[in-house]
Amino acid sequence: MDLTDKKALFGILCAAAALAASPAHAQWKPARPITIIVPWSAGGATDQVTRLAAAELEPALGQKIVVVNQPGAAGSIGTRSAMDAPKDGYTWTAGAAKQLGTYPVLGMLNSKVDDFHLYLSVTNVSIVSVHPATPYQTLPQLIDAMKAKPGQVTVATAGNSSSGHFAMEAIAKAAGVKYRHVTYDGGNPAVVATVAGETELTTQLAVEQIEMIKGKRLRPLAVVADQAIAIDGFGTVPPITQWLRGFPQVTTAFGIFIPKGVPAEVVATMDKLWAERIAGSEKIRQYAQSRGALFTPASGRKAYDVVWPTVVEDAYLLQEIGMAKASPESLGIKRP
Repeated sequence: MDLTDKKALFGILCAAAALAASPAHAQWKPARPITIIVPWSAGGATDQVTRLAAAELEPALGQKIVVVNQPGAAGSIGTRSAMDAPKDGYTWTAGAAKQLGTYPVLGMLNSKVDDFHLYLSVTNVSIVSVHPATPYQTLPQLIDAMKAKPGQVTVATAGNSSSGHFAMEAIAKAAGVKYRHVTYDGGNPAVVATVAGETELTTQLAVEQIEMIKGKRLRPLAVVADQAIAIDGFGTVPPITQWLRGFPQVTTAFGIFIPKGVPAEVVATMDKLWAERIAGSEKIRQYAQSRGALFTPASGRKAYDVVWPTVVEDAYLLQEIGMAKASPESLGIKRP
């Protein structure tokens, strides 16, 4: 072996040693508690599943995970706090992943899906539910009322760009109706407001409504999806496609998001734990099954591929209804 070959071999061995010692392959051992900023109020869909996931991760990380609720501006305030925090791996956020891509369309926050490592746990669907005192017994009756009273029927959601808002906008577009939007700082307050009679209906997520439906404090008219769901103690809620053919998919993937720029060992450890502890979590699986959600754990590229089409769909819906402050095209969001 000549000198050139020896130098080449030495270089390869050094590179291999460096790769083996790379932090990306190391196990992260957090030295203090981790904070997850839930940018919605307590009790809502994000809060529920985030606390379940945190409890599953704590034993493996060996540290407490503190969930902090910071609602406001459709979740953008809490998300901004996580983005502005030191990139040391100790501050995460959570919610509906597609909003990371639609906040800039609304002019709320300069964020992108690519700014975060995505860790998805469940996919949620919305339900159109009315206060029991309203006269609406079926979805067609509700739609007829909205046509007869344009902009007067009140709908509670967790705010602009929330899952409930997009569900209602998709309904309004498909049915050719107008409604009066009443916003709250989270899905749970929106549901409670409808139960209290502040609004006539809500289109928030099934996981946020299900207890009120079981208690007959809300009357569900349709699932905003193409399949019915069964609710223990109530019965079956029909799909909206029974009346509105060709209705778009408006399901929402939820999870935990870690801003990019954190140490590589944080990401490597979370990738491993998500695949092992969350994907195999019976508690989260049972939660989803019992509350009208789907158990859909994913991370990395797979998670991105799940989320991106919903970002595109919502971004162009916002543009069509005149809510976009920036065009999707200018933000690099292109139609397929």
